[in-house]
Amino acid sequence: MDVGNKNNNADKGTKSLTSSTLSGLFWMFSGAGVQAILQIIVLIILARLLTPEDFGLVAAALIVVNFSDIFSKLGIGPAIVQRPILEERHIRTGFTISLLFGTCLIGIIFLLAPFIAGFFRIEELTSVLYIISLVFPLKGLSMVAESLLQRELRFRWLASIQVLSYAIGFGLVGIILALMEFGVWALVGATIAQTVVKCIILIVVSPHSKLLQIELNAFKELMYFGFGFTAGRISNFAALQGDNLVVGRWLGAEALGLYGRAYQLMAMPVTLFGQVLDKVLFPAMAKVQDEPKRLVTAYRRGVALIALIVLPVSVIMFILAPEIIDLLLGPSWTGVVVPFQILAVGMLFRTSYKMSESLARATGAVYRRAWRQGVYAFLILVGTWIGQHWGLNGVAVGVLVALAFNFSIMAHLSLSIIPMNWKSFFSTHIPALYFSIAVGTVVWFVVLVLRKGDFSSIIVVIVSGLVTLLLLFGLLRYFPSFFLGKDGTWMFQLIIKYIPKKLKFFKYIKSCEQKNEL
Repeated sequence: MDVGNKNNNADKGTKSLTSSTLSGLFWMFSGAGVQAILQIIVLIILARLLTPEDFGLVAAALIVVNFSDIFSKLGIGPAIVQRPILEERHIRTGFTISLLFGTCLIGIIFLLAPFIAGFFRIEELTSVLYIISLVFPLKGLSMVAESLLQRELRFRWLASIQVLSYAIGFGLVGIILALMEFGVWALVGATIAQTVVKCIILIVVSPHSKLLQIELNAFKELMYFGFGFTAGRISNFAALQGDNLVVGRWLGAEALGLYGRAYQLMAMPVTLFGQVLDKVLFPAMAKVQDEPKRLVTAYRRGVALIALIVLPVSVIMFILAPEIIDLLLGPSWTGVVVPFQILAVGMLFRTSYKMSESLARATGAVYRRAWRQGVYAFLILVGTWIGQHWGLNGVAVGVLVALAFNFSIMAHLSLSIIPMNWKSFFSTHIPALYFSIAVGTVVWFVVLVLRKGDFSSIIVVIVSGLVTLLLLFGLLRYFPSFFLGKDGTWMFQLIIKYIPKKLKFFKYIKSCEQKNEL
């Protein structure tokens, strides 16, 4: 009887965690989708109100902000999420440390701002850094609250806060300031406003003790994980910002503005998608970190989902690059097209390694992750420095090579943590590869015909999108197993259970399922 009860409890726990994870994915993807739409609208507006130099100047400032942000948190947030047993002393210590370091960073930035501006050879950067550094104490104030929401799997709130803060910060404050011709300060104001709104909501929604106290043992317990995580973040920062640093230092603010938009357009969908998976799967996998079979299943399904979504999108964005740039940024941004196409090739590499990061953090393998991130950062810096001799296109190629290598070594890390081999890993990607080839062939032919007919960019994008949807429906109707694979079919069948029955398309899909065609 005891064994039966334990098995029943385990089954209930599995179902409960699966349900919470799926619910989290739903809310986070919904929020990411809304935010992606907002970002596109805001980008369309701001690209026509501001100059590449404005974007480049803020991009240079954000390199400094994002690097400093690593030391303002010291991995405290992820340590709070990952800890098997979290006590009040951990929360108070984490809050005190994050607030203390966040406040100290303002003074450090004020002292170093002129030297940083001198390194970039951008004189206006000094004043921008003075103002934008105000975000640090705000982030320190809300860091523990955000981590607790993530630990408790309250993803509905996290998604809502992210969307609302971006809408007010960039969608409202940023656009109003740009219309008032504040130039670069529109972007600075938007960044600060977004941080203020996010901080206030997090503090209200996720209350916790704000007693300033550092308990030595709690500090040691948090920092054992935190230092390893921070070491990885430093390398990860160098990898993610090294290309911007090289472009800004050797090619100038205007080139950085152009390259930044190319990278943003490539990274926007994959970053939102990757962050959603990371925020949901990291705490979920942390809860089953001692159950290898469940970790393998979660990792494999995550990798399959990423490939099924990102690979086709990568192909479509590569083909439609000229129209996408013209439609979103306007004719003055044509220099973005080729770098954007090169970077689009690496979208899968840029997204899929996030699964390995989540797995490494969930199992505490942060130091093994850290040295791999160091190798990745080195390749980014060397590759982009060599590539900058051939302009932005060369920089993009250098980044692509580094992304591919990082994808490989992070996959190796995952396979060393869980009982999964390379054959299984690569076979997980095959259905997505077939699907991408089918979609890419049809869309390429349609775009070729439309371009010869001299249709406008918006017509080309809309028609290509409709063709892709029709093709998607057809492939799911007649060849679901071939183009989705075992994991994709499982996820799709699970997802459609959450879809309202009134939607005709999903009635059609469910009828297919009843006929054993799915």
